[in-house]
Amino acid sequence: MIGAIAGDIIGSVYEHQRIKIKDFPLFHPRCRFTDDTVLTVAVADAILSGNPISTSFAALGTGIPDGRGAGSGG
Repeated sequence: MIGAIAGDIIGSVYEHQRIKIKDFPLFHPRCRFTDDTVLTVAVADAILSGNPISTSFAALGTGIPDGRGAGSGG
């Protein structure tokens, strides 16, 4: 899960761009988490709490700053 979240944050500045370079900063100043991280955490929350996944999605996928909630596309 940590790797998925780190990959989401690191790749956030390259989302919707096709890059083929291997030499790039891991944490660019514009890096941020996206809806992918929010939903990953929601799935973990549902598994650990035993709540329905829809409850976790609703609780964590709304109210995220900068439009990064579930379904925002990044």
